[in-house]
Amino acid sequence: MKTTRLFDLIYHQQTQHPLEKSLNGKDEKGQWRSYSTSEVIRMAESAAAGLVQSGLKRGDKVAISSYKNRPEWLIMDLATQMAGLVNIPLYPTISAQDYVYILNEAEVKMAFCGAEDLADKLEEAKKNVSTLKEIYTFDKQTNRLFWEEIFSSETHIIDDIKSSIKPEDLATIIYTSGTTGKPKGVMLSHRNIMHVILETSPYLEANRGEKSLSFLPLCHIFERAVSLSYLYKGVSIYFTGTDNLGGPDGDLQAVKPVVFSTVPRLLEKIYEAIYNKGLALTGVKKKLFFWALSLTDNYQLEQSPSFKWKIADKLIFSKWREALGGNVRLVVTGAAPCPVKIMQVFCAAGIPIREGYGLTETSPTLTVNTLEKGGAMLGTVGPLLKGVEILIDTESGDYRPEEGEILAHGPNIMLGYYKKPEINAQVFTEINGKKYFRTGDIGKLVKGDSGIVYLKITDRKKELLKTSGGKYVAPAPIENRMKEDFLIEQMMVVGDKMKFVSALIVPSEPALKNWCKENNISWTSLQEIIANPQVISRYQQIIDKYNPEFSHIEQIKKFCLIPSPWEPSKTDGSEAELTPTMKLKRRVITEKCQKDIESIYS
Repeated sequence: MKTTRLFDLIYHQQTQHPLEKSLNGKDEKGQWRSYSTSEVIRMAESAAAGLVQSGLKRGDKVAISSYKNRPEWLIMDLATQMAGLVNIPLYPTISAQDYVYILNEAEVKMAFCGAEDLADKLEEAKKNVSTLKEIYTFDKQTNRLFWEEIFSSETHIIDDIKSSIKPEDLATIIYTSGTTGKPKGVMLSHRNIMHVILETSPYLEANRGEKSLSFLPLCHIFERAVSLSYLYKGVSIYFTGTDNLGGPDGDLQAVKPVVFSTVPRLLEKIYEAIYNKGLALTGVKKKLFFWALSLTDNYQLEQSPSFKWKIADKLIFSKWREALGGNVRLVVTGAAPCPVKIMQVFCAAGIPIREGYGLTETSPTLTVNTLEKGGAMLGTVGPLLKGVEILIDTESGDYRPEEGEILAHGPNIMLGYYKKPEINAQVFTEINGKKYFRTGDIGKLVKGDSGIVYLKITDRKKELLKTSGGKYVAPAPIENRMKEDFLIEQMMVVGDKMKFVSALIVPSEPALKNWCKENNISWTSLQEIIANPQVISRYQQIIDKYNPEFSHIEQIKKFCLIPSPWEPSKTDGSEAELTPTMKLKRRVITEKCQKDIESIYS
């Protein structure tokens, strides 16, 4: 059978790589519950038949939301596809207003959700969404419809529907979290996503029956495409959340995966935890730890291990690998830029990290670094995916002539934004008879020693600052470089329409506590300690250390320490400072820190 539609993937697994433990998740008691390939097919077909019997028609929209990844999410995804419906994934942490906006614009007719407050959130939104008729929960709840109640044994009724679905048909509308404005619905076809799955799955370092761990939100196309690739390869998927990954009782130890995908921020947190453990050591152990860490400073991919490295590996790095389960052969990172320092440290420690690049609008992968010889270059997001074409529009970025906006063409480019013809006209450009998508990212193509061309991302077009002197500044490279210091948790460069560039800095509380202890400074609270002259002086030293790496106009002239970390969700009803994929919402942070910014420039 040819695999051209997303739901074909589970049938492909059944014929090529049937598994006893295809999808795995924890039940309400915290015990692992496994679903075989046959069970997944049976449940997906039963749910699809029930959706059709409930009166839903081809093209109707069904929403899915869950705080943690779980087998039910992917099973319902397959079910909606088999029924010819369109899946609308919902980020669980977005505001109630965004729920109402998305559900109304997409005219969602049915919703399925996980535990905690999601059913209440959807019920509240339902009052203002006339199309939404039923809400089902993946966990049994009093006076709620349980998701298995939709199941029907008459699965033959979906046979004709499945056979009539074409690769170019709409499969899902994913609403981008968006750093500005209202969410936009990205329309992706089966063909869009299937192209990425088929072209990236050979690079996923996992074989039939081996284990993967899935904890990034499935509502994001990155994790969803990776998980569907696991289905295609016959890799067993263990679904979980981000709250119980590390430690002796964490899911990394329980599952011992060979592969998982993540975002740079989580890698940074793992690195910070490792570093802080090193700081807590004493005597010879501490010296050995930092000696081993120093060996990673100039690490390059594919370099031969030295005698020193072999000693460091046996004494130090092997313990890092054990902390990740001991079996990891590949960590895939995306959704945000990964600092080169983080890549060097983990790769040198025998934990291969490979960074890819793409957007929701590109299903998502445009480029990816691989484990193949010459398949990766530090500081880039890798060679182009097969079938993808990229042009650099140097006319759109006059701040640095050798760079420009990245334009992409290929079978994975979205159908367009849902109900947004005016925006579609702005983001698509026809060049030599081909339609290119304007990514909004600034970058350039770099040729490696072997002649392979890699893509390097330098910034977001919309995030460029323009000083009052008319000079453009790209904030992301400055932020990413300075965040390599352990004392900096988060950072945002400011200075649009100002004479000079400054920064808002959120200190890393654990690292700052350690520093204060070593320097005999009594710790009170983060709020009070950031006013301490010695602490301010220490952060000035960090700025002074990195500033010479940037041009005069890009250097940080002043900064302000912020006592509260920026979060992807808020419990007080206010707008979050980060997107669900941990990108800075610069507008929101600027508004919330307006007084701090004014104090810098007053």
